[in-house]
Amino acid sequence: MGLRFSRFPLSHPRRCPSVPAPPRTPRPRPVARRVPVRRRRRRPPWGMRMATALSVTVLAAGGIGHAVVTGLDTGITRVDPFKDMKNRPQGGNGMNVLVVGTDGRDRITPEEKAKYRLGGAPCHCTDTVMLVHISGDRERASVVSLPRDSYAEMPEHTDLTTGKKHHAHPVKLNAAYAEGGPALTVRTVESMTGVKIDHYLEVDFTSFMRTVDAVGGVQICTTRPLKDSYTGLDLPAGTHELDGGQALQYVRSRHIDGASDIGRMQRQQRFLAALIERTTSGGVLLNPVRFREVATTLLSSVRADEEFGTDQLLALAKAMHGFTPASSEFVSVPIGDMSFPVKGIGSTVKWDAAKAQKLFQALRDDRPLAAAEPASSSKAPKAVVVDVPPRSVRVQVYNGTRTDGLGRKVDDALRGTGFDTTRSPMTGAGQERVRTLVEYDPRWDRSAKSLAAALPGAELRAVAGRGGTLRVTVGADYKGVRAVRAEDAGRTGPFEAVTGDRVVCP
Repeated sequence: MGLRFSRFPLSHPRRCPSVPAPPRTPRPRPVARRVPVRRRRRRPPWGMRMATALSVTVLAAGGIGHAVVTGLDTGITRVDPFKDMKNRPQGGNGMNVLVVGTDGRDRITPEEKAKYRLGGAPCHCTDTVMLVHISGDRERASVVSLPRDSYAEMPEHTDLTTGKKHHAHPVKLNAAYAEGGPALTVRTVESMTGVKIDHYLEVDFTSFMRTVDAVGGVQICTTRPLKDSYTGLDLPAGTHELDGGQALQYVRSRHIDGASDIGRMQRQQRFLAALIERTTSGGVLLNPVRFREVATTLLSSVRADEEFGTDQLLALAKAMHGFTPASSEFVSVPIGDMSFPVKGIGSTVKWDAAKAQKLFQALRDDRPLAAAEPASSSKAPKAVVVDVPPRSVRVQVYNGTRTDGLGRKVDDALRGTGFDTTRSPMTGAGQERVRTLVEYDPRWDRSAKSLAAALPGAELRAVAGRGGTLRVTVGADYKGVRAVRAEDAGRTGPFEAVTGDRVVCP
């Protein structure tokens, strides 16, 4: 307690009275005492929700007070990404931060390189690019993922490595950093989006791992096994606590399925939501001692522009006192062509120009990207996350008991949680069933698992030739249908955005 209150005289010297107040005078002394309590309650969990995905500096914005955070930003390596920039987009409401993750592995130990498949020389390019918009009222953070292989028109510039001057030419987005560092990266993104960048944050592999470890790891849920031989990721279906190295494998994996970089960006968004959840619920922001330890670790390994410091973090933290995980929203830039060939470059990702323009206009206008969710009861149970969306699963219900109307009840309940039922329940043949049975064609085994998740305790039985319609025979053990949803079922609105509370573990 002595540590917690010792910072207030440093932050607010005028509140230290020169003459002690009488011992039983309730005013003004109680006023002075209440201020710290109120401020402690308001500490915003903004873990820089903004996105910083990985960033960290966000913790410095925890509203802990100047005595705790003063001097922390001295560990940040400074860059000047806005030097000599001209003809920039017009600024709008809110604040825009470009967050990049670089493929830097210089400071990673040999043991870590071997364990997490980080061999080879660093490419000195951006492995992740995110545009983060903090709304003018500080009540919303919108994170837009930009594919690293995006087709880009790089502005005229001088190559930092060779010193050679280049005219404007087409490239992949992640090459901008390799040729011109932070400044060319900012110029390229501004040119592509028409959004003015206010701040720049850069995190490398080491920063990322240390950040995750500093907050105690993150919890990730997956409905199916995730395995990537390139990164070494090997997660069975279920809930997992990932440390820094494992988290790096999770966000870097691109060879899990056919979704490639798009799937990877969605996993990065889920990870960010989980990091926000852990940061705001794990006590980091409420414990000054732990906060400073974590913040010191994080801020010692990031790069940022000169104007992003303690004062800005505290001002932003104070304004965002009501921020919650649901206040963050995630979206990927709309894609028109996933394999757009460019001579001399290869396959690139071409944006859908019309949809992308609407997306970035929404950012400039400071408008939310996700559709408003209808109000729901806080007592409602959380939906179980499944691999196959319920709407894609066709179901025929049979009543295997002697309870009249049970088949109709189960059909309605399954349809209520999203399954495509026939709406024509039938009576099961044979003896009364004790246990509910789900029969399915082996080709639809993933759909069967999604259906079984909605019927706790149900038996699964593969039946060759059953076809695409799954069969549920309700048994006497039926206790009700459990709500289920697909991993990205919460994506809404014209940009398929999803709020942070919809992609964390249920």
